[in-house]
This record gives sequence, structure tokens and C-alpha cells, in this order.
Amino acid sequence: MKNYRLFMIPKRFLRRLFSSMKNNTQTPTMNWETWPQPQDWDAFTNAKESQLKLSLETRNQADIIIVHCQGRIVYRDEAAALSRLVSEFITANGKVILDLSGVQSIDSAGIGELAFLQSLAQAYHAELKYAGANGVVRELLHLTNLNSVLELHPSVCDALAAFHPGAVFADC
Repeated sequence: MKNYRLFMIPKRFLRRLFSSMKNNTQTPTMNWETWPQPQDWDAFTNAKESQLKLSLETRNQADIIIVHCQGRIVYRDEAAALSRLVSEFITANGKVILDLSGVQSIDSAGIGELAFLQSLAQAYHAELKYAGANGVVRELLHLTNLNSVLELHPSVCDALAAFHPGAVFADC
């Protein structure tokens, strides 16, 4: 696929538009003016968008798997990678904490993946808890009413304490 970098803007667009509205018999002419390409073209392209923008790190804490998300959970690769990884832990382990403290943005596909993971956990009688969602993510979960379905905790330590009340964890 070849990208052509050319900006075109019609000349005197408004004047032509109003003149054609006044006199419908006049056929509009297509005069175009080209503008030079911006110096920093990378700021306008989506070349870097195809790379995965979500980092997933896992660690064990007793019998619980903690999945730390850093980046964005959006349509395509990011949402699919999250779903693939967490699904494996849900089906194998049964106790998972999804740490959303590093998530900067989430879209409808990401929200859908969180709902899917919750239903998968229920199907496998696993426990899935969500921790550390920032204001934007919390607001989206509230707007979609998903916060009533998901078990949300302010931090990973709180989620760990929900799994094992009264236990003391080294990281907390």
C-alpha cells in the first residue's frame, strides 16, 4: 500500500458555493490548490498505530495471578492480547487480579473484553478482580454500568486482601 502525501484544498470554495446557490444554471469548476507537505509528517500519520500499545506483565502472589496493564486497551491487537493472556490464567489458575492502574485509555472493544473476561471467569467458577482503575476508566465503567458487574478495588493490595482477608502481603 502506497501513501501519497498531498494536501488539496479547493480555491475560493465559499464563493463558488454561494454563486452556484444563487444561479443553479452555472456549473461549478474544480480549481484546486496544493499546499506543501508538513515538515513533521510523522505527527499526522498512523504508521506507529499498528504497533501494540499495551504492555502486560504478570506476577504471582501466593495463589493469585496479578496482570498489570500499561498503555491502552483498544480495538484489535491490544484488546485481543489482554483477552488471550487473562483467559489462560482464568482457565488454569482461577484467581486473577487485573491491575488497570497503568491504563491510559480504553474504548468500547476494551470494555467488551472486560465484560467477556468477567463472563468467562463466572463460567469457570474463577475469581476475577479489577484494581486501580483511574478516573477515566472508572467513569467509563460507570457509564456502561459495568461497575455493577465487575469487582472493582482501589488498589492491588485491596484486591489481594479481598482474596485473603487478614493476610499480610509483602508488597502491601
